[in-house]
Amino acid sequence: MTDGGNALESIRLSRSFGRFCAVRDVSFSIPRGEIFGLLGPNGAGKTTLIRMFSGILPPSGGKAAVLGFDIRLQTEEIKRRIGYMSQRFSLYNDLTPRENINFYADIYSVPRAERGRRVNDLLEMAGLASHSSELTRALSGAWRQRLALACAIVHQPPMLFLDEPTAGVDPVSRREFWELIYAMAGEGVSVLATTHYMDEAEYCNRIGMMFQGELIALSEPDELRRQLPGALYQLDCEPSELAESILRRMPSVLGVSVHGALLHVDIQSEGSKPEIEAALAEAGVSIRRLEPALPSLEDVFIQLVEKQRGKPARAGENP
Repeated sequence: MTDGGNALESIRLSRSFGRFCAVRDVSFSIPRGEIFGLLGPNGAGKTTLIRMFSGILPPSGGKAAVLGFDIRLQTEEIKRRIGYMSQRFSLYNDLTPRENINFYADIYSVPRAERGRRVNDLLEMAGLASHSSELTRALSGAWRQRLALACAIVHQPPMLFLDEPTAGVDPVSRREFWELIYAMAGEGVSVLATTHYMDEAEYCNRIGMMFQGELIALSEPDELRRQLPGALYQLDCEPSELAESILRRMPSVLGVSVHGALLHVDIQSEGSKPEIEAALAEAGVSIRRLEPALPSLEDVFIQLVEKQRGKPARAGENP
């Protein structure tokens, strides 16, 4: 299996644990220097995929190559050439940031002649230069996240796997983290990042949406939004719980999702709007505002999941 100019290629990759199929027939590729996002809820199969790509977990079916190396036969070649930041990245709390980075530099056999300069550069990149002598346990979650990234790239890997890298981090720190990833991609590093934050997809060149082990969508963020069927409306009403219940029973409504105090309602066409207004008014729902809305990736994902749930279960799937 050749890389064809891609950093990663996956063809019908699957993984089962006994009778449970965690990943089913997943196919996609990542061009070199691209940021690819895998979106989906916990349990969708994202971590299982990354563990297969990283040579940690053998696949049950299909094939894949990372940087041109087969994930079944050349796992050690892959491990030497990738950076892997897991959900529970192993930082050593009793070491300082500088000592942590030095430790991983030793694991990855970074030449001693280059080590001092590289560690200093990574501390500077991560904004940790002024914290380099503090114990890691004293760092905030955002600083530990940056340190974990620095440790993962100490050997300058051309491919980076980030598994839920911003879980539990505040929005400002999440944005700053993604700016670091952008800079790396600009230097030619290929990135595969998993997340359940839909807004983080905006940072990716392409995204794959996963649900129950399957890849249910694959495209650029803007293209996925354009593919949302029907017409999306934003509804401000009272009581919203009653409105949601009524809307979900209407044939002309394709999907309903809660966005704070508002409802996003995907209807078959703009011509369905009067019918919806009449049904809500008849039930005593007070409509303050019902107006067109720009679809978010969360709207797209919810619609795709609703469609997927409507399919009959296949053999080997948990109900």
